[in-house]
Amino acid sequence: MSVLAAIAVLAVLIFVHELGHFAAARLQGIYANKFSMGFGPVLLKYQGSQTEYAIRAIPLGGFVGFPDDDPDSEIPLDDPNLMRNRPILDRAIVISAGVIANLIFAYFLLVGQVSTVGVQDLQPGLVIPKVNPSSAAMSAGIQAGDIVLSIDNQPLDAYPEATSLFIDKIQNSPNIPLPLVLKRGEKTLDVTITAIANAEGKGKIGVALSPNVSVKHAQSIGEALSYSADAYERIIVLTVQGFWQLISHFSENAQQVAGPIKIVEYGANIARNDISNLFQFGALISINLAVINILPLPALDGGQLVFLLIEGILGKPLPNKIQENFMQTGLVLLLGLGIFLIVRDTVNLTFFQELLHQELR
Repeated sequence: MSVLAAIAVLAVLIFVHELGHFAAARLQGIYANKFSMGFGPVLLKYQGSQTEYAIRAIPLGGFVGFPDDDPDSEIPLDDPNLMRNRPILDRAIVISAGVIANLIFAYFLLVGQVSTVGVQDLQPGLVIPKVNPSSAAMSAGIQAGDIVLSIDNQPLDAYPEATSLFIDKIQNSPNIPLPLVLKRGEKTLDVTITAIANAEGKGKIGVALSPNVSVKHAQSIGEALSYSADAYERIIVLTVQGFWQLISHFSENAQQVAGPIKIVEYGANIARNDISNLFQFGALISINLAVINILPLPALDGGQLVFLLIEGILGKPLPNKIQENFMQTGLVLLLGLGIFLIVRDTVNLTFFQELLHQELR
């Protein structure tokens, strides 16, 4: 059930994205003759008065089709309601509407989370959920559940800045006593810890670290909207920082790129622990979808917006052949990457690894 719940969240987010495109077109009177979830062969379809609605075999996204590129369309080529005959601004609204829909939907998912079960709020400091036996941390008297408020007389901010500072201090201070301020229950404690040098000469103290998180519960609609806005801003900032880190240090972070299978696995784990947290999971993935789609890459919304920008600068669109080749190449690369990630993430699933080990015994 948890896997199905995670898949349902992804399906809803893709539907919202495509619905944004579709609604923006129809509300402006622009023809849209296809609304598809997925790519490839059609599994199920329904023909409406103007639009064919379909579910397709490859569940890696979806698309809204326009009769501009349909050779069987009976609409005159000079019809003002064809997408290509509309002003650049009208087309830009349609292309960007999917991203906007995901961003708006993410905010209201957070409102739902805050209004029902509360939203996680990052606090200064780091929680120590686990202390290894016979470690420097245990010798210093640190216990599981302690919250580190400062290290070496430097107060810790919230995650992720706190984690970076703490790890840097420990790794760069082997065999050097460092003062820590801990919070244990309602008490504040001062301890001194001396990191042990590992084989590489970096300090280690033998603890796990996790963000210091509290749960905010809204007492009114105003608080729900305010708490949701704070969480929304924090997720967007962390998402953009994460993408920048991936792009600027791609070789180091490439393995962290997750495909649909890994995302479903994360979502299933969240649902298994507390299904109500799928609100926040959905908001995070919805914002990620928006950021990915706005990137200026072939076959993504950002790539199409680049074509519109070039058209605005040149005063005329690039030849259709160039645009089609560019977008088709991008689509092939995108599908290839999606299939690669699905295969890689499937092979790395826990149950798959266990099955493989059983076969090798």
